Amino acid sequence: MAVTIEDLYRSYGILADAKDNLSQHKDAYQVILDGVKGGPKEKRLAAQFIPKFFSSFPELADAAINAQLDLCEDEDVSIRRQAIKELPRFATGENIFRVADILTQLLQTDDTAEFNQVNVALVSIFKIDAKGTLGGMFSQILQGEDVVRERAIKFLSTKLKTLPEDVMSKEVEEYVFAETKKVLEDVTGEEFVLLMRVVSGLQALQTVNGRQQLVELVVEQAFLEQALNPADPDTVDRLLQCTRQALPLFSKNVHSTRFVTYFCEHVLPNLSALTSPVAEIDIQLEVLKLLAEMSPFCGDMEKLEANLNMLFTKLVEFMPLPPAEAENGENSTSEEPKLQFSYVECLLFGFHQLGRKLPDFLLDKVDAERLKDFKIRLQYFARGLQVYIRQLRVALQGKSGDALKTEENKIKVVALKITNNINVLIKDLFHNPPSYKSTVTLSWKPVQKAEAVAVKRPSSEGMGSGESTKKPISLLPRRDARQIYNPPSGKYSASIGNFNYEQRGGFRGGRGRGFGARGGRSRGRIY
Repeated sequence: MAVTIEDLYRSYGILADAKDNLSQHKDAYQVILDGVKGGPKEKRLAAQFIPKFFSSFPELADAAINAQLDLCEDEDVSIRRQAIKELPRFATGENIFRVADILTQLLQTDDTAEFNQVNVALVSIFKIDAKGTLGGMFSQILQGEDVVRERAIKFLSTKLKTLPEDVMSKEVEEYVFAETKKVLEDVTGEEFVLLMRVVSGLQALQTVNGRQQLVELVVEQAFLEQALNPADPDTVDRLLQCTRQALPLFSKNVHSTRFVTYFCEHVLPNLSALTSPVAEIDIQLEVLKLLAEMSPFCGDMEKLEANLNMLFTKLVEFMPLPPAEAENGENSTSEEPKLQFSYVECLLFGFHQLGRKLPDFLLDKVDAERLKDFKIRLQYFARGLQVYIRQLRVALQGKSGDALKTEENKIKVVALKITNNINVLIKDLFHNPPSYKSTVTLSWKPVQKAEAVAVKRPSSEGMGSGESTKKPISLLPRRDARQIYNPPSGKYSASIGNFNYEQRGGFRGGRGRGFGARGGRSRGRIY
């Protein structure tokens, strides 16, 4: 005979009045458990009554949890929400792992209100037992369905940082780090980015040693011990993703040496052969920007001379010789070479940074003919540079406030930063002996207010403010998209370069590409 509303209220009354003698009324509690087999009204009452007396009947614990789970899977969404809302009340003792596991599976719902209810429930049991909750969540991340895994990782990446310190104790953070390392053994690119965000936010890792541990995690994912296959977009994407995640971790105490070495030995020699994982991205410029950003944090390098030589060789490739002159002394009709300012800024900056470690490189390690050729290229590039700097200053002179905020002028401001940066670095190399003392801020770095004011009449060193080596960990995708600046045509006309710089999370395609092929998993309810 089906349980009625009256039966449920009667049983509730018996249990409510029993006070200290609750355990003697097992039959009344069983009636409430049977309420999950009734109609919508009976189910709603059962969803509220079952957890209220749950702790008083340990022998019926499994039956009670299973009854509540049946309600969590009911066809009526309002019943499901009520049942989910009450689930945290079952999260006691050894049940915490199971409840967390269940709630994690329930993240796969497509109902927004229900999904939000699951999130609230998970946060609430975190405050009861964070480590137990994490155990249930990581169990699903490692073994659950793809959609559950994806949403659980996103939950951790957004919610852990909001929990108070008394919840996220040192022991809990160490557990998060240990479990995340297990997950990282087989991840997609998007999962890797999110998981790095999780561990980078842990207070226990906000030390030099902690950052070093994070770098080691990234190194393991980057496969720096393997040669690069430039024709494979997934391999290239993996390297870009890993480098972007490592970049905010580097400092004067946490070195980028292994990454810089890999870029010099494997990436630069294959620069023109790199296959972009995203069609609209300038993969060569993207790679060179990453190398430039890492270079100030490079420590002692085993093959410093060889790596400097590779940087030097690549720099020479992007610095053209002057056009040949005809017999009458006038320029021939051959096309003017293009000056690749954006590429040269990156390569010159990287060479300048590593050159500090071997200041006699140009004097003692480069033969006379090669050095003479380099100086000719450097002089030609410097002349073209001066033309553009003058044109840009004229274009920006007298402009301030809103006038500098137009897209065209913002591009010109960045172009002026690029050309000023190159100018400062070239002046250093023209010293005898070459100097490596000047400091510049890379053009795509956030513009400081002082620099914006200096746009009216900057000196050639005006954009050369020093770089800080103290950087907060920030693994969020950078969005600093810029357009191409096309300078006025003339003797030194050339493209200033592509300023699109957008950190992209994730890999093309689903799991099984990029960061490893994850095998199939069980389907259906595994509570």
